Amino acid sequence: MKIGIVILNWNGLALLQRYLPSVVLYSQEHTVYVADNASTDTSLSWVKEQYPSVKIIAMDENRGYAGGYNVALRSVDEEIICLLNNDIEVTENWLAPITRLFKSDDTIAAAQPLLLDDKRRTHFEYAGAAGGYLDRLAYPYCRGRIFDQVEENHQQYSDSTQLDWASGAALFVKKNAFLEVGALDEAYFAHQEEIDLCWRLRHAGYKIAIATDATVYHLGGGTLAALNPRKTFYNFRNSLFNIVKNDHSANWLGILFLRLLKVIALWYES
Repeated sequence: MKIGIVILNWNGLALLQRYLPSVVLYSQEHTVYVADNASTDTSLSWVKEQYPSVKIIAMDENRGYAGGYNVALRSVDEEIICLLNNDIEVTENWLAPITRLFKSDDTIAAAQPLLLDDKRRTHFEYAGAAGGYLDRLAYPYCRGRIFDQVEENHQQYSDSTQLDWASGAALFVKKNAFLEVGALDEAYFAHQEEIDLCWRLRHAGYKIAIATDATVYHLGGGTLAALNPRKTFYNFRNSLFNIVKNDHSANWLGILFLRLLKVIALWYES
């Protein structure tokens, strides 16, 4: 089972210089792609010079996370595709547990490895930790991370359990299932697209899983810092998109109303 590892990049030369070497080194039986969102730095020339084995998918404009990957993934032939952030260091044999996981169950359409913090390697990383879930109001959280509280990793999440969503920082997905449910929603532009995608995959009868014996280290905030107002806007708006699009229960409108009440209460408190 071959994997196409697609790294989306936008003006990320410093991140590529730091993190691409581990991806190339530990993915030699598979294909590594850099999908470039019309960078204006020297990212592409550096990749071509330093890593000629890496395939380049160059776009003529910045299409964001969703649009960039939608264009790129249609150019990739592998059955399993990894959407990998450009600020992730991978580890030796990181792909073997992933391939075993997909081979173990044909209904698994998406998966993630264990995400640890590159800045504090004893701890889980905010963006994915040990797998994603949604609470009753459709707020996303992770095993190993609730809101901004992140746990130290003591192998307490060693089971390869089913998830509600897998992190877009290192998201493995079957290409045919990805296209079947309509790819990533480009209206999101950035943030929570993977939650929407995984929700749609689950509606289609597929499973979302985690290979906890595969580990990567994520820097986080490589493109937008945690307190960047654009990031706050996209996360808030897209979380509401997820409810409207994917909550097929009779309570979806009430959930949306409660979420908005909570925002109003927080605004008054501030």
